[in-house]
Amino acid sequence: MSIQMLDPDLATAVLTRLQVGAERPDRRQLDRLINAYVRVVPWESAVRIAKRAKTNELDACPRWPREFWRDHLKRGGGGTCFESNYAFFSLLRTLGYGGYLTINNMGESIGCHTAIIILIDDQKWLVDAGFPLYTVLPFSSEGVSQRGTPFYHYTIRPEGADQYQIERRPHPNWIAFTLIDRPVSEEAYRQATMQDYGADGHFLDRLIVHKILDEVPWRYTSGEGRAQFAYFKDGKRHNQLIENDLAMTVASKFGIDQEIVSRALEIVLGES
Repeated sequence: MSIQMLDPDLATAVLTRLQVGAERPDRRQLDRLINAYVRVVPWESAVRIAKRAKTNELDACPRWPREFWRDHLKRGGGGTCFESNYAFFSLLRTLGYGGYLTINNMGESIGCHTAIIILIDDQKWLVDAGFPLYTVLPFSSEGVSQRGTPFYHYTIRPEGADQYQIERRPHPNWIAFTLIDRPVSEEAYRQATMQDYGADGHFLDRLIVHKILDEVPWRYTSGEGRAQFAYFKDGKRHNQLIENDLAMTVASKFGIDQEIVSRALEIVLGES
């Protein structure tokens, strides 16, 4: 598939931000890139909430890869799966990786999640900056594959007809999503991304921010009662109350521009 590539200066700036050197594309370098991404770029809905609120035309809402990366470098934001995986795949293609984008299911929610498939030496690797998965996962229709990280042990289980169950343990919701291993054209992917800003779009009514900080996954979710962070160790959730200004604390915690966080909170909670 064709893909929007990054210009050399932007790609260099992104690699500098990720603190990953420009090396030949292989599995180890792919590991370095996703490991850096989940520690630097937040999974977050603040930017999309703020942009949707000020944008009338649906086709003007998405942040395509160049805008995504420039915005991150300037304001620290990230995105949800459609934009995050598109931007990460654009970086990978610019660096010389081959592969394609997919649109997948989560339980009864059809076509709600995206992921990347990268091909290296005839091996398929599942890469997902938009869940995120904390490593790259090899898979094949020939049988079950597994790979561990400090956070979760992942299993990919073939289910036939190009479908695979993606599992993570320990986690209370151990079924992550169902991978549909079928390439999606860039046009179809862009249309789906635009529609995700529509009436049935995801994460436009909740501010969620997630990122690995000091080797611990942390998250903030609006509307959980008392304002609090959640962090996860050994598959268990722990809470930390937010005692100071909410927007300032969330923005500072995850490295996102405070004005964006304030605007998103104002929209979803009716307060700044």
